[in-house]
Amino acid sequence: MKPRSIAAPLLLPLVTFGIYSLVWSVKTKNEMNNSGTAIPTAWLLIVPIANIVWLWKYSVGVEQFTRGGLGRHAAFWVQFLLGTIGPAIVQSKFNKAIDAASAERLIAV
Repeated sequence: MKPRSIAAPLLLPLVTFGIYSLVWSVKTKNEMNNSGTAIPTAWLLIVPIANIVWLWKYSVGVEQFTRGGLGRHAAFWVQFLLGTIGPAIVQSKFNKAIDAASAERLIAV
């Protein structure tokens, strides 16, 4: 996964009328799936009730990707309740996990 600005998921949904939230969710889902998580298709985001189940599975993937840096319950409730602030918090945890993984690779070399 590539590091992204925390401001992007916080501010761009306001400018794009929410479309960037979907784009961010799909991009991060695909990148997490490439690293070994099992998050289902993002088409479930547009289906009522199924979008909540999808968000839970996404949150489980967040916990796996961040290696427990952000738990599944926290990831779910932050995104479910805080609107655009939630993805910004999750992106912050993604960036920290990416930095930690980079540091581990440097130490191993």
